[in-house]
Amino acid sequence: MSDMTNVTTGEVRLSYVHLFKPYAHMAGQEEKFSCTVLVPKTDTDTMGRIHAAIEAAKQKGVSDMWNGSCPPIVQTPVYDGDGIRPSDGDEFGPECKGHWVFTARAKTDYPPEVVDQNLNPIINQSEMYSGVYARVNVSFFPYSFGGKKGIGCGLGAIQKLRDGEALGGSMPSASKAFSSQRPAGAYGIMGQSQHGYGQPSYGPAPSQAAPAGGINPITGMPY
Repeated sequence: MSDMTNVTTGEVRLSYVHLFKPYAHMAGQEEKFSCTVLVPKTDTDTMGRIHAAIEAAKQKGVSDMWNGSCPPIVQTPVYDGDGIRPSDGDEFGPECKGHWVFTARAKTDYPPEVVDQNLNPIINQSEMYSGVYARVNVSFFPYSFGGKKGIGCGLGAIQKLRDGEALGGSMPSASKAFSSQRPAGAYGIMGQSQHGYGQPSYGPAPSQAAPAGGINPITGMPY
């Protein structure tokens, strides 16, 4: 019998990618593998299966963890990218528009398999960056922690499908940067540029370290 809490998505976009090295978003927190998943709203098949998996996880919570009853409010990990973040009321970032958004995580004992279209392991970590398109296997599970009951999302295998525009304003390659003659006066003393690069508006690519405070910049919720 198949596990109704397990879902393999259609094509999604990944952000805040930590697939090869576990990451702790706050000092003292447990390090985990993780990525944020953007599911296009046009993919009703994937979202239908995700909603069914969340309901199956709720039933597991009732039978195994929540003393036989489902709480009136169960926090779930999926957010509407066209809405506002529940933590602060701000809008989601532009890359989330037209998408459902959730973050999946895996403990260090269970590193996710990362493969290409031919199911060959991806060794070059730079191939998996924030903005890449992939399929992701995830599992939804009930939790009860600190007086709160909800549904979490576990990260399984990831299959890269194609490249995409990197999120976070990554620097141009050397061939692009130096392909044309620089205008006179573009560089000052010792060749230093007089026009420094501005800070990216979304976050550094490709690793996209989370900001201090342990808040996911996409969902606005604590890690």
